[in-house]
Amino acid sequence: MKFIGAHVSIAGGVENAPLNAANIGANAFAMFVKNQRQWEAKPLSQENISKFKQNLKASHIEPRHVLPHNGYLINLGHPNDEQRQKSINAFLDEIYRVEALGLMMINFHPGSYLNEISPEICLENIANSVNFLLENSQNVRLVIENTAGQGSNLGFKFEHLAYIIKRCTDKSRIGVCLDTCHTFAAGYDIRDDYERVMSEFDEIVGRGMLRGMHINDTKFDLASKKDRHESLGKGFLGLKTFENIINDPRTDDIPLVLETIDESIWADEIKILRNFKGE
Repeated sequence: MKFIGAHVSIAGGVENAPLNAANIGANAFAMFVKNQRQWEAKPLSQENISKFKQNLKASHIEPRHVLPHNGYLINLGHPNDEQRQKSINAFLDEIYRVEALGLMMINFHPGSYLNEISPEICLENIANSVNFLLENSQNVRLVIENTAGQGSNLGFKFEHLAYIIKRCTDKSRIGVCLDTCHTFAAGYDIRDDYERVMSEFDEIVGRGMLRGMHINDTKFDLASKKDRHESLGKGFLGLKTFENIINDPRTDDIPLVLETIDESIWADEIKILRNFKGE
């Protein structure tokens, strides 16, 4: 069985996320644990936490198939020490929220050098920031998402991911989420050479690091460096790419999460993906 869902809304409280996932036929999902465009939010109440756990159980979704995403303001590679620490503190708060909800992972973008420092120094900042997070938290796995390479964002090369992982003090609490749009935009041809790209990922990063995937088509062709998602089969990746992913044993037992642009057809897209596996 594959574990397929979408990045669902937490409007009205995080406890609504499992219900929103169940309503589209998902058995996995992603969510934010607070407003993704604000630095601070009121703490989760005990009621939020209890209802989330109840609704997750009622939806028959396992905690290991939920992949929360951290806030968009966080930049672990920020050139400014004070701003980087602000990002670290905000991320720690989100990690604590994830743990309180009984979840096991949180997904994050590595960081950006903002054209103020070198990419190498930025990668070192990211690795140091991740180590601080690991040393000041427990249980929750930090899952690095590869990027499209837009602007000064790092993480678009498998070597970037490997660099960060190599420097982590506790590799048992690190993982990777591959975004299909980002991977293709960064120049990895998962459309026409899927197996070669995944073999390259295995060699550089390591198969065991793959802890989730974001399943998106893309509005732009190979190596565009543009992060613009599209509905499945309506972009440059085409449905065959997603059939390959669904039939790949490397994607067993990890959350496969839609972030496609039309949430009104998420239920249909989940069915499309399940049909590739004959589920």
